[in-house]
Amino acid sequence: MKYRHRAAALAATAVVLAGAGPAAAASSSPAPSPTPSVSIPDGLYGTTDPTYDGVWRQSLALLAQESVGVTPADEAVAWLAGQQCANGAFAAFRAEAGAGKPCDTKLMVDTNSTAAATQALTALGGHDAEVRKAVTWLKSVQNADGGWGYAPGGASDANSTSVVTGALAQGGVTVPNLRKDGKSPYDALHALALPCDGKDGGAFAYQPGKKGELAANADATAAAVLGLLSEPLTGSRQDDSASPAACTAFDASKEPEKGAANGAGWLAEAMAKDGHLTSALPGAEDQPDYGNTADAIVALSSSGLNDQAEAPLRWLEANFAQWAKDSGPAAYAQLVFVANAARGADARDFGGQDLVELLNATGPAPKAVEKKDRSTASAEKAEKAEKKDDDGLNAAYTIGGGLLVGAAIGFVLMVRGRKRRQS
Repeated sequence: MKYRHRAAALAATAVVLAGAGPAAAASSSPAPSPTPSVSIPDGLYGTTDPTYDGVWRQSLALLAQESVGVTPADEAVAWLAGQQCANGAFAAFRAEAGAGKPCDTKLMVDTNSTAAATQALTALGGHDAEVRKAVTWLKSVQNADGGWGYAPGGASDANSTSVVTGALAQGGVTVPNLRKDGKSPYDALHALALPCDGKDGGAFAYQPGKKGELAANADATAAAVLGLLSEPLTGSRQDDSASPAACTAFDASKEPEKGAANGAGWLAEAMAKDGHLTSALPGAEDQPDYGNTADAIVALSSSGLNDQAEAPLRWLEANFAQWAKDSGPAAYAQLVFVANAARGADARDFGGQDLVELLNATGPAPKAVEKKDRSTASAEKAEKAEKKDDDGLNAAYTIGGGLLVGAAIGFVLMVRGRKRRQS
């Protein structure tokens, strides 16, 4: 996922606080502020204004580092933990922070920052108290339809519901059993699924339109796939599925994985032509959508559609550099998630660049970096090499064994011949 949670949602903070409605989904990140309106705190990743995405980008950076064997700097982890309010919630950023201190009542806390921070602190370990408080707060603001909006009390949307679901699952909550008025998070996502017998069947909408209509949204679909699988933002590589399953109706409470398969199939089809997703903004030419393409690859790989993720992965490897450089630590973290989830990818050699080094350079120097590459791609390469060696040894043994047997047979025949001649 990219900055949609920080951008559009917080751009509409005043509207949300006034009770006019939920924030709208964003299709791209905001332009970085050339001169931050606040000073960049020690320990924070990135150099742009953290007002709208400080906790989000920090959480993703720490999640990505942990996934590749990097031990983050103490001040980086302390900064994130110190952003938590006394009630367990997180805001996108608070300048006057302090672990366990109450937040200003005027400060807007949100589900997305809280969920991302929960995932990061859970993965890092050693923050059980903070995680428990965050989980308790997230559960307390669940909507009657089973989902979550960006702001507490806001209408549920696919992105917020999914990132919260991943956080709760990581925090030890049995998601299907978490119900409000009889509805689970899966029910909320199910309500945003486009029916299989209509246009864009299998995709997910961010939220219903004014008349209740559902419009396919690639960003929301990639998020919903992970949400229905109770996966964190990192996703996880799964064994190959032969091909996308046909879109089928599903019972959200009993078979959420079918809804995830529907969404993954739609994403595969959406990227089949160009090898990537495209951003269509009003008044602007269509542009490749790097962030959502990265999210979609993670969703496909987490659904076992590794063949369908292959072309988008190669496109992203060839084209990510400028986008990631401009976007900062959260973008590099997204790419690390891709490298970890996608078959044949390597965070240490992604399009010829070392994503781990690039990410580490955006923040305080890590405490430790594993020298051994933990990426699955490297493991696969080693496994293939080992298999090749084994095959070679087996062939050698076979040939050698054949030669020995042949020699033995020849010796027997020679002895028999001698005996016949002697007789």
